[in-house]
Amino acid sequence: MKKKRNLILENIKLVSAGAKGVAVGRTEDGKTVLVTGAVPGDVINARVRKAKSKYFEADVLDLLKPSPYRVTPKCIHFGVCGGCKWQNLAYEKQLDFKQDEVLNNIRRIGGVDGFETLPILGTEDQYFYRNKMEFSFSDARWLTQDEIDSGQEMDNKNALGFHIPGMWSKILDLKECWLQEDPSNSIRLAVKNYAVENGLEFFDVKNQDGFLRTLMLRQNSKGEWMVLFQLYREEKENREKMLDFLLQSFPQIKTLLYAINPKQNDSIYDLDIQTYFGDGYLMEEMDDLKFKIGPKSFFQTNYKQALNLYRKTLEFADLNGSEVVYDLYTGTGTIAQYVAKNAKQVIGIESVPEAIAAAKEHATLNGLDNCTFYCGDMKDVFTDEFLQNHPKADVLITDPPRDGMHQKVVEQILKLRPEKVVYVSCNSATQARDISLMKDCYEVVKILPVDMFPQTHHVENIALLKLK
Repeated sequence: MKKKRNLILENIKLVSAGAKGVAVGRTEDGKTVLVTGAVPGDVINARVRKAKSKYFEADVLDLLKPSPYRVTPKCIHFGVCGGCKWQNLAYEKQLDFKQDEVLNNIRRIGGVDGFETLPILGTEDQYFYRNKMEFSFSDARWLTQDEIDSGQEMDNKNALGFHIPGMWSKILDLKECWLQEDPSNSIRLAVKNYAVENGLEFFDVKNQDGFLRTLMLRQNSKGEWMVLFQLYREEKENREKMLDFLLQSFPQIKTLLYAINPKQNDSIYDLDIQTYFGDGYLMEEMDDLKFKIGPKSFFQTNYKQALNLYRKTLEFADLNGSEVVYDLYTGTGTIAQYVAKNAKQVIGIESVPEAIAAAKEHATLNGLDNCTFYCGDMKDVFTDEFLQNHPKADVLITDPPRDGMHQKVVEQILKLRPEKVVYVSCNSATQARDISLMKDCYEVVKILPVDMFPQTHHVENIALLKLK
């Protein structure tokens, strides 16, 4: 028998989608095979990458019979870029697999059943749905296999694009991207060409040197754009000429920003952002609410589908105007303010100080005097003392990060015993785990999966829980 690292599995039919978008099949003796880069319905020969006691992790070696669900990817970078791993899977089947994943997690991990499952809420825009993109400059672009095999010396190694998955120092030079509408592609390509033609230095990740570091493009629903450059060092003349070139070329740019970043990482949250042109922010509207979006603001990247998510959250809460609502992990208070018009009082809690400052600013901007926000780690703020000093919640909304809620937070919800809990999640596995901890006191009434990120395996889920 061949060594396991060279093990070939033959004639494997892939029957379903698993966690993180892998395709799942089985060997003749019933062992699970998890395959990346394949589509459920494919029949393949696979090369084993990792052999575990209960399953294999493998890559496609030969595609023997393509799946009926296969489609031709739109992007020329598909398979190299890690951004849209399901572009080769028909959108209708993406939705089916996402719905199945949520259902399986709630039933298997959550240990509950008998709830109503609403059909997954698909998105109208399957491409160009993101309102924020971040790109990196590099003087050592990712070379294709054909370029490597040619043996030729490459004189053009500058890149502006995405990090290759698992290779932080390598950047894929993007020719196109289907995630953000134009002029996103036009701006990125114009910046790249201008920098090359004018001899501006692209960042050297390994040696931490260069001029151009990152480019962030952000838009609002009105077609107004924010552009932010991170520069490793100040080169005043080069910077001003480049920024002026952009302003002259793209009248859609509403505000133009830059920051000098000599750190070891690209995080912007501790940087001093300079406004070169405009107000330094964009305004966004969601129904009758207004939000001020700065370069450091968290805001849902799929605007249209986020609005649908908030509408459904409000629908699940089913408020009549007399309720006290708690909004845990409130972020910038978007959901809190969206439901505030239908509630007596809304209390939001969030750990990020900048987010809470934005939530308070937005509440003032929207004339909402029934919203109160508190800052701190959820398990340290949402305590017995907090519950004693605040009115009891009739409805609790929670929208935690991917890790779900801390066990102490779940325990406090069970002490509080609101009549309804609306649990919004970007990870149905941790959502199901938390639901399992609450199932003795709460029944799951209904769930609604929501597709925020088409062409990927990610899916949101809204669950309505009622006190037994």
